Amino acid sequence: MPWSNQSGGGGPWGSGSRGPWGAGPQQPGGGPKPPDLEEFLRRGQDRLRDWMPGNLGGRGIAVIALLAIALWAMSGFFRVEPDEIGVVLRFGKFIREVPPGLNYHLPYPVETALTPPALRVNKIDIGFDTRRSGSLRDVEEESLMLTGDQNIVDVEFSVFWRVKPNSVGDYLFNVAGPASTVKAVAESAMRQVIGHSDAQPLLAGFQQTGAAPTPSGQAGVPIVDTATQVQDLMQKILDSYKAGILVQSVQIQTVQVPAKVIDSFRDVQAANSDLIRAQNEAQTYANRVVPEARGRASKILQDAEAYREQTVADAKGQTSRFLQIFQQYKNAPDVTRQRIYIETMERVLGAAEKTIVDLGPSSSGVLPFLPLGSPPPEQPAPQQQTGGNK
Repeated sequence: MPWSNQSGGGGPWGSGSRGPWGAGPQQPGGGPKPPDLEEFLRRGQDRLRDWMPGNLGGRGIAVIALLAIALWAMSGFFRVEPDEIGVVLRFGKFIREVPPGLNYHLPYPVETALTPPALRVNKIDIGFDTRRSGSLRDVEEESLMLTGDQNIVDVEFSVFWRVKPNSVGDYLFNVAGPASTVKAVAESAMRQVIGHSDAQPLLAGFQQTGAAPTPSGQAGVPIVDTATQVQDLMQKILDSYKAGILVQSVQIQTVQVPAKVIDSFRDVQAANSDLIRAQNEAQTYANRVVPEARGRASKILQDAEAYREQTVADAKGQTSRFLQIFQQYKNAPDVTRQRIYIETMERVLGAAEKTIVDLGPSSSGVLPFLPLGSPPPEQPAPQQQTGGNK
């Protein structure tokens, strides 16, 4: 093959410091000059013209065509890594999934292959970041959340997710940026769950799960229940998006009071403890006083009931006695009248301190030998005799 732009001897490129495009330009000092771009393009066009099919026979064209077809056919082989799933597209339309290993698809542009990491478990941290500096860095715009009782808590958690089986097509074509979508959904779900909870049970539940003691008198919500609620809510939202993403787990790292309000929160917690203690003391006093008051009230009611029954029974007895006496009076008025008079006088004079003796002609002649009803008369004291009298 002729070298139209070469001169000189000494090999296929000629003598001297030559290359396939001839000798390079020389600087005034004898050193090589930078290549001339126009000369370089002109000589390249000359060589390309020599290789054009016009200078080849029919056999050479056939060989080149076969080589081109073979290379085109071999371009359809592709490899899928162990943590990936191959997706074959035909003119941009999803056709099938292929497992890890060496696979084949019709060469471009008929079919193309994508290899998303569908079997890899991905992790997203929310509320903190360790990727940039290598150390833990809080991201307050993600971690600060408002609870249902209008308190602020600092929640840091991690989400583990992967592509849902048999849903690689949804993962590739239904969402743009799966990682950012999962992060946004996770933050939204956690804010919704925290917004329907009170701060103190959340903090107490996390302290029960961890090593910190639980405040007295506070019932904590298990932190596992909160994580499960967030996971279920995330999966529901992602399924509504048809994202083809499976949320494997949600791990809550910390639930704490923000450092800027920790002193105020401790004051509120102390006030709540005082409130609970005062309520307990009041309840103890009520438990002691209320039964006593109820006992006294019951005794008064029972005494009143007994007095009522006694009074009614006495009235009924007197009524029955009067009716019986009245019946006897109707049968024998004189005898009954005399009997009533005697019984009345007996009842009236029975408590008198006087003794009455009938001294009339019809009396039985009682002889009063003692002064009844008066003290006995005093006897005069005997007089003492002097020595001169006898």
